Amino acid sequence: MSTPILAAPLRVLSAAEATAARRAHEARADALTAAHRERRARGEKHAVEDFLFTYYPFSAARLRRWHPGWEVAYDAAADIDENGTSLIADVDEAGHRSWYLDSPGPVPLRRADVTRYLDERGDALDFMTRLLSASSLTHRRPEFGCFGLHEWAMVHRVPAGAQRHEDLPLRLSPAQTDAVVERENLVCSHIDAFRFFTPSAAPRNASEPTRATQVENDNPACLHVGMDLYKWAMKLTPLVPSSLVLDCFEHARETRVLDMEASPYDVRPLGYGVVPIETPAGKAEYVRRQRALAARADVLRERLLAAVSPLVDVPAA
Repeated sequence: MSTPILAAPLRVLSAAEATAARRAHEARADALTAAHRERRARGEKHAVEDFLFTYYPFSAARLRRWHPGWEVAYDAAADIDENGTSLIADVDEAGHRSWYLDSPGPVPLRRADVTRYLDERGDALDFMTRLLSASSLTHRRPEFGCFGLHEWAMVHRVPAGAQRHEDLPLRLSPAQTDAVVERENLVCSHIDAFRFFTPSAAPRNASEPTRATQVENDNPACLHVGMDLYKWAMKLTPLVPSSLVLDCFEHARETRVLDMEASPYDVRPLGYGVVPIETPAGKAEYVRRQRALAARADVLRERLLAAVSPLVDVPAA
């Protein structure tokens, strides 16, 4: 792992600039999570949007935390209001902002603690950068033949009413749903989708993805690989700026819509459409939207790599 040059930040934010940046981030995050938070307060579930808060272990409150990125320092006074009360939630036992360091001086500058991150999460950083690099469109040809059948494989031969999203009806009968799985080619390459396949569907898959082979397997066209950019962005905080994290969150939310519209579930009562991948027209629509999502995902992937590449040696894929 390379040694980062941290002598001087590329940019320094005044207290006013940092306060404005934080408020803008919090407003954007609040808008993106408003519906989820309102449903949660009412005890309601949403099979499409809640995925981003259940499958990924990040709360709306954590998504709301502002980070300028490791190359930016800011006046620490921005974290204290006029009454001397801390404006940040991520503080350690000593009252310091977690994963941050303050420089000495008349105007303490606060900056992400890169050294601690590399010491404690260096192996994870290495894995994430290798995975992101290997799954880019530059290094790996995208495969567009899966047609979102992973969701179908998760309900194969499951008794009626026992599917993962029990509040959603299937679009087809259980027998018709099973028949789709049995006549199509299952080519899922994503471990965190494949691991939910039913025992009857898993042997039908063309391969058996594992965590050990994830770097070699992740397909840049895969919807779950694109959604996972949000997971990696969150795990890379405070190194990456929060604006990029929210961009990844928005992309994951949009991708989840196609994921469920192409699934065997009927999401029309929730206001979504249907992509009937059991038909030629549905397959064509799925691939068209999948291509667009893969292109946007790759832009985000390259931004994540660019943000952390000075901190780690990324071998060529």
